[in-house]
Amino acid sequence: MKYYTKVNKKEYIIEIGKDSTILVNDEPYTIDFKILPISGLASLLINNHSLEAVVEERDEHWEVLTKGELYNVNVQDERAFRLAQARGIDLGDSGETAVKSPMPGVIIKVLVEEGDVIEQGQQVVILESMKMENELKALRGGVVTAVKTKAGDSVEKGQVLVVIGDPEE
Repeated sequence: MKYYTKVNKKEYIIEIGKDSTILVNDEPYTIDFKILPISGLASLLINNHSLEAVVEERDEHWEVLTKGELYNVNVQDERAFRLAQARGIDLGDSGETAVKSPMPGVIIKVLVEEGDVIEQGQQVVILESMKMENELKALRGGVVTAVKTKAGDSVEKGQVLVVIGDPEE
């Protein structure tokens, strides 16, 4: 099965093969993937290297937090991808988007203010959770339209922290 994936605007073609193998842009990988009993926690072995991630499905994408980095992931199977192409639909780089807390924690620092013009990948909030500092980054560029938290706040999983809108033309 072939999947078209966009991770923070970078595109990948993933083909799932037999016997725990996948191709990512025609490069082979051996994988073992398990969802752990802890909600949203995934354990992966990729070419014998261990990786853990918090994975959460959002409205039209997935958020993946691993090694302190938050990734916005869109996945379409081949049929959905071809239909979207025929209709001229992109995976979405406009409109309002929110940076949400991927897990409960405490805000260490807010790095943006309302009205700031930011770029995709720019750090916006530092969240401490499970004794680790996690740098939450903007999933796309734009203008910060709302900051809904401050340093010292306790936040819940899924809580909106920062809202980013389209830049004014």
